[in-house]
Amino acid sequence: MHRVTFDLDVLRTFVTGMELGSFAKAAERLGRSTSAVSAQLKKLEEQAATPIFRKAGRGLALTEAGETMLGYARRLIELNDEAASAIRGVELEGWVRLGLQEDFGETVLPEVLGRFARAHPKVRIEARIGRSHELADRVVSGNLDIALAWHDGATLPPYSRRVAEVQTRWIGPAKPMAVGPGDGGPLPLVMFEAPCLLRTVATETLDRAGKGWRLAFSSPSLGGIWAAVAAGLGLTIRTDIGLPATVRAVAPGVLDLPALPKLALHLHQKDAELDPVSARLAEILLQAAMEALPEGARTERLREVA
Repeated sequence: MHRVTFDLDVLRTFVTGMELGSFAKAAERLGRSTSAVSAQLKKLEEQAATPIFRKAGRGLALTEAGETMLGYARRLIELNDEAASAIRGVELEGWVRLGLQEDFGETVLPEVLGRFARAHPKVRIEARIGRSHELADRVVSGNLDIALAWHDGATLPPYSRRVAEVQTRWIGPAKPMAVGPGDGGPLPLVMFEAPCLLRTVATETLDRAGKGWRLAFSSPSLGGIWAAVAAGLGLTIRTDIGLPATVRAVAPGVLDLPALPKLALHLHQKDAELDPVSARLAEILLQAAMEALPEGARTERLREVA
């Protein structure tokens, strides 16, 4: 069987274009001409010996093989970059303070810490898991170097960039049980203590739809939220990230629930230009976060390929 060795440079262009939503933007980011990028994509399909893209309206989307290729491409590039950092940056020293929203604590933090520690064993990391508003405040006050958090589109900290938009969903117990109003009464809600971005989203969405609601349970911790929802005390709203097996997303149309908006995920950083330690951790953090995001959130459909 003929073995294929994929070109990492081509794979990097492929991944960059998918993450930016445009290969024209990828060409600009990578310092290449659009024609050079097009040639790389053609080379990728030739190496794969199968179509990677398909027509989707006026743009392109990935084929099933393309989606598989994207996952492997990310892993190959990450391993390459990790090896390069381990060899060239082994003497990187210092410490960095990282903040993560609770949804990412179990799904992203172990991967980030493991990859970073293997490449930079002399760097000390201080991690804080918290709620989005708290993390943003800590970045602004200089108590965190970087933080990954949800944001409602209001005033952003000075140095923030949008990572993705993720669909929010109504979440109920995994086991079938009555959690709706049943008798036409208000919808029972399970929410974080105020102030809470998702609590505000839920109540404002129900108010606009003319749906009654009542606060059935509140908790300062995500673990408490999951326990109450699993017990059938009410519904909450989250994203698909990090859902435990005891809860599940409620199917659209069930209980006549109104549609929910998408939520913006931002990387906040203390300074406009990060120091080398923080910059490397931010890079690994974003890579791990992109892998944890639902497919539709981490890869926009391509609209132009030059």
